[in-house]
Amino acid sequence: MATRKTHPSGDVQALLEDTLVDASSDDEQLWALREAIVDVLELPTDVHVAGEPLSLVAVDYDGNSRRGLVGRCRRNDGSEYRIGLADVALSPDAAGFLHLAAYCRWLGVEPGSTRGPDTGTNLRRHKASDDDIDLSKPVELVVLAVKERAARCRLVGSERVITLRAGSLHRVVPGQIATVMPRKHWRHNGHPYLSGTIASTRIDAAALGLTPLALAECGHWNPADEYWGDEGDPVDAWAKPIIARGPRPMFEMEQVLPGSDPDLDSDPVLDANDLRNAGDIMGAQDILARLLEADLRCLDAHAHLGHMLFRTSPHWALNYYEVGVRIGELSLGDPFDGVLAWGLIDNRPFLRCLQGYGLCLWRLARWDEAESVLERMLWLNPSDNQGIRGVLPAVRAREAWVNDEE
Repeated sequence: MATRKTHPSGDVQALLEDTLVDASSDDEQLWALREAIVDVLELPTDVHVAGEPLSLVAVDYDGNSRRGLVGRCRRNDGSEYRIGLADVALSPDAAGFLHLAAYCRWLGVEPGSTRGPDTGTNLRRHKASDDDIDLSKPVELVVLAVKERAARCRLVGSERVITLRAGSLHRVVPGQIATVMPRKHWRHNGHPYLSGTIASTRIDAAALGLTPLALAECGHWNPADEYWGDEGDPVDAWAKPIIARGPRPMFEMEQVLPGSDPDLDSDPVLDANDLRNAGDIMGAQDILARLLEADLRCLDAHAHLGHMLFRTSPHWALNYYEVGVRIGELSLGDPFDGVLAWGLIDNRPFLRCLQGYGLCLWRLARWDEAESVLERMLWLNPSDNQGIRGVLPAVRAREAWVNDEE
């Protein structure tokens, strides 16, 4: 049989043609497809079937071309069953996904793929196994949700979840990576737990394994179309380089909002704001926390959780805002010279995170960082619907933040 080629571009049709180059009958083609899939799959591997987290342990073909390829799957309790391989959902990041997609193309069906829980699907996550934890080494966990004494986490580089019990979770927020010195690992009612001490936390969006939020092209922003003051009035100093730069491409950032339903006018962030305004702070925080547990890319949840802590705990609020900023930046690349206009409403969660981040830096007298963030906001949204031009002079003058509401 001819040597198979890799197809990093994701060309499923080309991969299928290469796989079947020496196979003629259905039987020969199914054997060729099985061999190709088994060659690249790292078995056992985590999969989903009808939303259920399972482990795929083998791919079989018994010579029945009408049945096709069969996956042998194992549940957490050790029981196994067989199912048509086309019904097995594999993450597009997983080894073998393209080969599975090629098999589904051969069948004439869509692959049962999923991006996993952090990208907005409602799939149940796989649970960490005993083999995933080595108590003799530090364990790195992505924080998904934080309670008073426990945090829902997943292992870095994996979708497998575990509950961390630590002595202190103060200022730990979803989207951070916690390095844990483990003490004990156990299971209760089938769910894995880990106890230990958090040695450090960090914000490293690239290590979260998230799919960047999409950027939709929305034409060009032209400074000639903006209002810069009445004729004859001097142009503000901050605006001069932006005007001189001229037209720039404009984009709208994808907004992720798990649980929303436009048809039912359902918006969980608005529900959280209603609870907050009614004095139910814990209820509001619970809604927003569940959004982040479902999908860390829900930037509005990061922003609004930061808003709730801004007045009383700026150090803590800063963490929420910065996680949102760093996740949003995964979409922008470096350098990014486009415009994220406030008028394109899906840009607002990212701009809210940036504003909160900049104001927290100002409150904490981290002057250079605050100035850089606020200047960047004016470049991203020159219309300045958030009033950045009004606070930037105070930051540049190194004037202490004052709570005007007191």
